[in-house]
Amino acid sequence: MLVTGATGNVGAPLVEHLVAGGAQVLVASREGTRAPAGTRAVRFDFENPATHAPALERVEKVFLLRPPAISDVKRHLLPVVRAAKEAGVRHVVFLSLLGVEKNPRMPHAHVERFLLEAGVPYTFLRPSFFMQNLSTTHRDDIREHGEIFVPAGKGRTGFIDARDIAAVAARTLLEAGHEGKAYDLTGAEALTYAEVAALFTEVLDRPIRYPEPGALRFAARWYRRKQPLAFIAVMTGIYTVCRLGLAGTVTPETQTLLGRAPISMRQFIQDHQACWR
Repeated sequence: MLVTGATGNVGAPLVEHLVAGGAQVLVASREGTRAPAGTRAVRFDFENPATHAPALERVEKVFLLRPPAISDVKRHLLPVVRAAKEAGVRHVVFLSLLGVEKNPRMPHAHVERFLLEAGVPYTFLRPSFFMQNLSTTHRDDIREHGEIFVPAGKGRTGFIDARDIAAVAARTLLEAGHEGKAYDLTGAEALTYAEVAALFTEVLDRPIRYPEPGALRFAARWYRRKQPLAFIAVMTGIYTVCRLGLAGTVTPETQTLLGRAPISMRQFIQDHQACWR
């Protein structure tokens, strides 16, 4: 099995699950030099098609994601799908996005379409907002300013822990019967960011507030941090979806696939509290 994004929030725990499940795992990276115990490193670069076929040689299954830095999926993801088909890959599990089937302009929708048109057996994982966004992208605002600074208004979000996504991905790769299916993955509850801030306050035992900034204030803060305009635009758009009340979907599929309740926001904060202290 070839795992792309193997050092990320989903990829790292996924690799652990696959190794524990007895799979032979290839860890894809640009350098192809580092791999966790029980795996083998392989050189793979989305932007270098010459690396695709060698990395996919003798590979039966692939965990595929779109790196955030890649926006031109036709140029950089379509060749990967073609190479997978030519290599005889029997199953591609693609990390997509909740609601993508209703938004054909999203990059993830294009990749789903590539896989369908190529005829490669697939499983689409369509998760909601990662809880880990709070421990990565928004970590410093919480740690240094005591606030969750996102323009989501009073909208609710069906957050999911990336560890649960990894566990689902492992099952779809290790078990038969998931081909041709799309799974909408969320946690068990939809929360406002004010409710999330209240949970942070309880667990960290210090005030964490949600100032409910508008899109312009949010964009201005990230612009001052010298972030690319494209990145700021994407983030603003994502949180506008929340503000409009379109991110509050809660589905039973995570619990059904894992046979247990999804990790709660409170548990996530407790598990990661050191990063905000």
